[in-house]
Order: sequence, then structure tokens, then C-alpha cells
Amino acid sequence: MNEFNRVLGGGLVKGSAVLIAGEPGIGKSTLLLQFAALISQNSRSCLYVSAEESIEQIQMRAARLGLSEASVLLISTSSLTYILDIAKKVNDMGVIIIDSIQTLRNDLIDSAPGTVTQVKSCTMEMIAHAKKSGTSLIIVGHVTKDGQIAGPKVLEHMADTVIYFEGDNTQQFRVVRTIKNRYGPTNEIGIFEMSSSGLNEVKNPSAMFMPASGLGTSGSCIFAGIEGTRPIMVEIQALVSPSFLATPRRSAVGWDVNRLAMMIAILGARYGLNLSDKEVYLNVVGGMKITEPAADLAVIAALISAASNIVIPREMVFFGEVGLSGEVRQVIQYESRLNEAIKLGIEKAVMPSERKVLTCNINRSWIKHILELKKVINNRGDHKNGPVKEY
Repeated sequence: MNEFNRVLGGGLVKGSAVLIAGEPGIGKSTLLLQFAALISQNSRSCLYVSAEESIEQIQMRAARLGLSEASVLLISTSSLTYILDIAKKVNDMGVIIIDSIQTLRNDLIDSAPGTVTQVKSCTMEMIAHAKKSGTSLIIVGHVTKDGQIAGPKVLEHMADTVIYFEGDNTQQFRVVRTIKNRYGPTNEIGIFEMSSSGLNEVKNPSAMFMPASGLGTSGSCIFAGIEGTRPIMVEIQALVSPSFLATPRRSAVGWDVNRLAMMIAILGARYGLNLSDKEVYLNVVGGMKITEPAADLAVIAALISAASNIVIPREMVFFGEVGLSGEVRQVIQYESRLNEAIKLGIEKAVMPSERKVLTCNINRSWIKHILELKKVINNRGDHKNGPVKEY
């Protein structure tokens, strides 16, 4: 599973502890069962522990995923002592998967499973065994309604790698994102597509998140982003409509709504586009979540396009951070963004000025302030094509 290995920083490290968390039903157990089957194919023993499902239920899920022949050792128990006894008896134990840590119980502690004391104790015991035996440990954690990992914060501190499983149950895509990794880059992502046969790797995510043909409608533009070390093209959609409320709605899916409010304020003060009496909706297509400030310019462009009803061509991408005075600030990894755009047939890039010499064969519009977007958007990107032309 190359996508999962990418998130882990190249694969599991012996004796490491990985904590993976996500909403119920997002696909955590499915991914880990597929991963366990893959480990068993490499002549390494894998122990899959579940206190939430019986062995028969796990076997039924494995059959649905086409993993009936996998040599994975299954245990259905919540007893920490029993799990450690089994783990110590198995020779060449490669990986232990705990699904989930909130269901385990240390018999020496007089409290219910899931309490802070139980979760902390069970995690410490399992990690100590992993470090001593050289076994890789993967722990599944529940999340609260706020999206935070349930239990004590020390749970994240003890783990070597912390991974969040993101996505929407109504979308087919799932994003696995690293927020902590002692052995590799953080904020790395792996992208999967949920199907009846389980989670399938998406090897070219940019093509999946891009529109199949010309955008054709106002309020849509392409953002050239960086997730971890991976360049990715994502469509951003904006809708601006009249409001009859005293406080117009501001809604964002896949982006920070507070940053959206800031972009709206910048447009009013620095661009002359007043949206104070308009409802504004922003959507990142495909269930992606963008935290990179470089998306500011793409969001600004989408809002201008939606408000002015001007279509931005599919062959144009935007990236750049926007400051409070409307200036467009530099970002990182220009070459990676532009090379990914070229692969997808994109011809023009609207971007902040770069002091370095770029060798990418793509038309470029350098802009220093969002006021320069008037020319770019009003001309609908119809600049002359050429090997490399700067504006």
C-alpha cells in the first residue's frame, strides 16, 4: 500500500507506535485489515485485536474484502494481559493492531475501559512491549464530536506517529494525513477511494479532484496546492448570492471559515468588491481539507468570479498567500506546483513573484496585489500561448 507507506514516511519502523484516529465508519478498520493482510503476505506475523467485533464478524468483513486467505491472527478481547501473553508467544511478530485503544482494559486497574487511567495505562504497556520486542504497533483511537482524539492528550505524545483519517461518508474519497511523525515528514497525505471491495489507492489524486472538462461556470477555479511533499490540483468553488438576513451567512466546506471571512474583508477594503450584504459559500471539491495559506489567491479569484459572473478557464491555476493589505506573498515549492499543473494540461499560472529562475514550460502571470486580478480575470486568461511568457 504505497499511499499508506507514504504517510508513514516510507513504511513502519520496528518498535514504533502509530496512532490512527477518525470518525466512526470512515474506514479505519477496513484500511488496517487490508494492511494486516499485506503484512502477512511478507512472511511476517500480524496480530489483529478487536474488542468491538467478534472473530466471526471480522472474518465476514475480510471475506467481503477478498482477504479470506490472509494469514492474520485474530483476537476478540478487551483484556490487556491476554493480548500481551499472545503477543509474547508468537514468533517473528511483525505488527500488532489494536482496534481500538478505548476498549482495552488493564485488569490491575479498577475502572471501566475508556477512562483516562485505563487508556493511558494500556497505551503505555503496549508501547513498552513494542519497544522491547521490536514489534510495530498500530493503535486505533476514537475521536470526540469536535474531531479531537478521545482520551488524555498524553496518548498523542506517547505515539511516534499520529495519523488522522479524513473524509465524508457521502464522498468516495478518504484522506489519511500525518500530523506527527518522528521518522518522516508531517502533514503528508495518502488518498484512497472507498469501494465495495475496500479502500483503493488513488495514484493520481490531482486528476480525481480536477473537473473532467472545462469549468463552464463562474465561481470555480483550480488551486495548485502542496500537501506534505505532494503537489495536488484541487477545484475550489464559490457562490455569492443576495441575502435577506441581518447577518449574511458565511459557510466553508474544506477550508477555514474564519479565513474565508478575512478574504471577504480584504476584497471589500483592497479590491473594492463589497460582499457585506451577500451570502457567501465556499466548497473544496472531493471532500479535501485545505489548510495551506497558499490557497488564499485561489479563493479570492473564485469569489471575484462568482460575484462578477465571469468564467475562469480550466487551463488556469492560482496559488499565493494574500496579506491584509491585499499584497500577494510568496509561497514554497513553485516548481512542484507548476510541474504538476503541466502534467494535467494546464497552460497558465497566476502566482506571486518569484526571485528564482523557473524552468517550467508554462505561461505565468506574476502579480503583487489582488488588484491585478482584474486584468487577469476580466481577460478570462486569454493571454497569448508561448513556451514561457511572464506578465
